[in-house]
Amino acid sequence: MQNQIQTRAVGPFPRVNPPVFITSATVVLVFVSLGIFFKVPTEAVFGAVQAFITEYLGWYYMLAASIFVGFVLWLLMSRYGDVRLGDPHEKPEYGYFAWFAMLFSAGMGIGLLFWSIAEPMYHYITPPFAVEGETPRSAEVALRTTFFHWGLHAWAIYVIVGLALSYFAYRHKLPLAIRSAFYPLLGDRIYGWPGHIIDITAVFGTLFGVATSLGLGVQQINAGLTYLVDAPQSVMLQIGLIAFITAIATGSVVMGLNKGVKILSTVNVWLALGLIAAVLVLGPTVYILNTFVETTGRYLQNLVVMSFWTDTVGNTGWAGSWTIFYWGWWMAWAPFVGMFIARISRGRTIREFTLGVLFVPTLVTFLWLSVMGGTAMFHELVGEGGIAAAVQNDLTTALYVTLDRLPLSGLTATVATLVIVTFFVTSSDSGSLVIDMLTAGGDLDPPRIQRVFWAVAEGLVATALLLSGGLQALQTASIATGLLFSVVMLLMIVSLLKAFRGEPITPTVREREPDAPKETFGDVDHPRGAD
Repeated sequence: MQNQIQTRAVGPFPRVNPPVFITSATVVLVFVSLGIFFKVPTEAVFGAVQAFITEYLGWYYMLAASIFVGFVLWLLMSRYGDVRLGDPHEKPEYGYFAWFAMLFSAGMGIGLLFWSIAEPMYHYITPPFAVEGETPRSAEVALRTTFFHWGLHAWAIYVIVGLALSYFAYRHKLPLAIRSAFYPLLGDRIYGWPGHIIDITAVFGTLFGVATSLGLGVQQINAGLTYLVDAPQSVMLQIGLIAFITAIATGSVVMGLNKGVKILSTVNVWLALGLIAAVLVLGPTVYILNTFVETTGRYLQNLVVMSFWTDTVGNTGWAGSWTIFYWGWWMAWAPFVGMFIARISRGRTIREFTLGVLFVPTLVTFLWLSVMGGTAMFHELVGEGGIAAAVQNDLTTALYVTLDRLPLSGLTATVATLVIVTFFVTSSDSGSLVIDMLTAGGDLDPPRIQRVFWAVAEGLVATALLLSGGLQALQTASIATGLLFSVVMLLMIVSLLKAFRGEPITPTVREREPDAPKETFGDVDHPRGAD
């Protein structure tokens, strides 16, 4: 009976799981070729796929996301909260600040900068729920809806994947791979083709989810360079930016988790905190704080209604363009963020993990949206306006148009561009590390040449998406890959529930000696592997 995934050399790559690596690499190369050389038909396919999913499967996305939130809240209050993700009395590898910095940089990244102003402005002009646009009422709905898209649902999705991977890898000594979460359902078949297919699906979700954010990021960096140095807005410049920043990310991922990813994530968070503090002080401070408190309350008050709203009566297409896109985006990012969070979370209890991953980033995100979105809304409603019009003209400029309304706009715009770049790099390097771990059979320290390969592959996929349809292609990639991985996540919940049946009520009774012959996943026995 196996206790690890078999790896071997394939060409110049010294340690890979051949079925996962070869299949994933081949599909990526085919996709990149189609996007570059057959732009028009590829763009048409993207449009058709997005239309089909949003028209016929919107209800499924809404229901699945709500199930994820419900399961995580139940888990937080359950008796399993004291179970440790690791050996008895094991201490976490990273302190709270480094842990939060890495999980936040990986979990939100460029998208939060891209949409924190643009999204509230869009909803202010064209709000959901049959509200009249460009009114104080639509401003309130706009901010509350943006909180909804970036709040508990997003982080609950990450909790499920991260927790499943941490639990089976650190508590039951299985490889740190998506397939390991299905041992209670599949047994040793996780080491065969059923497990290969699960990991291949996770690779696609990670690759296209990260590539979506990279595509959004370079568009906003381009807008920043236009604002700062009058650089042209062009796809070729954006491709050059992808190449440049992918090179930096490649250097970071080659250095490894502690020397590269951790340091960049910490720098990234400090820069982001500096930007937020500057906007809070230079902007309408009291309005921002009022926005944070009031919108958080309205979000909590309307959470259930928003979670199940599918726009059935109005049938305006709004939910498909916004909420379904976001739920697909978070699900597409789930294998990447979940595995990365699992990689840095050994030694924490389930309750500590859930509280840290669900609530702390959600509150920080709400504060970010209040500062950025609230500042923009204030100037639109009370000040000189023009931000909503700028968003309609070119949404990538929203951040810079807002900063231009504040004192020291040149300095804050420069810092904002640096934050975008560091978010870009941390998303790319952590994504590359995760994909490499997946294709290397759960290896926590995969060979450097493989890290380089996947870092470059991410840049190529982002380039192909930009060439084959821009923002629509990015949205479709997220929604489609999220659809695939949502099924995996629902099965993860079933697998976790089955495994938890083997956890005694009292953790001190549950803990066994290191040489115990076996552990159980509910009804399935599993031999203990080596750390």
